[in-house]
Amino acid sequence: MTFDDISLFATLKSRLSYLADRQAVISQNVANTDTPGFTPSDLKPFTLPGQGGAGAGLAPITPTMTSPMHMAGTLAAPLKNKTVNSPDSETTLDGNSVVLEEEMMRMTQARMDYDTAVSFYTKSVAMIQQAAKRPGT
Repeated sequence: MTFDDISLFATLKSRLSYLADRQAVISQNVANTDTPGFTPSDLKPFTLPGQGGAGAGLAPITPTMTSPMHMAGTLAAPLKNKTVNSPDSETTLDGNSVVLEEEMMRMTQARMDYDTAVSFYTKSVAMIQQAAKRPGT
């Protein structure tokens, strides 16, 4: 049995791969800040592998109205991890719509998510190592 056989570690591995890809896409956006007509792109939100974001082995949650005062809601369709155009809030006269401040915010968020996933991975490995230790040591 390897760590990839444990769904928690397989999910963390997928998440880390997604975040590394997102960093690469954001860095391409920053590199093309001065390219005329360039539209920045981003990855679609992360979903659990093989689950379409519904959760590992769980049935999808459907909203129900318990009061006539509630607003009717719909569930968004599951997204794939693919690159999509993601224009920032401003477009320059040459058609470039990269805003460095917004790209840096995306980069910071991706970095914080990556650090969180690595920390969770490290703590999970430590927990398994603790459980595998011989009693009394």
